[in-house]
Amino acid sequence: MLDIQQIQTDINELPEEAQTLLLDFINLLKKRYSTPEKRAINSGEVPNHQLSTLDILKESELIGCISAEPSLSTDYKEA
Repeated sequence: MLDIQQIQTDINELPEEAQTLLLDFINLLKKRYSTPEKRAINSGEVPNHQLSTLDILKESELIGCISAEPSLSTDYKEA
C-alpha cells in the first residue's frame, strides 16, 4: 500500500529540477491511462461525442512521432 506521507516527504527532498521531471512524468501517465470519456470530461468536451479514429490518433500523440521513407505507406511490403 502507498504511504502518501512518505511519498510527499521524498518528493520534497528532491531538487526542483527532479520535482519538475516527476510532475511531467505524472502528467504523461495520467494522459496515457485516462479513457476518452475522462479526457473529454477533463477538457470540458461533451462525453457523448463519439471520437473519430483521426481524433483518437491525434490525442495519442503518435502521429508524426517517427520518421520514415515518404513512400512507406505504399511500399511497406518491401520495407
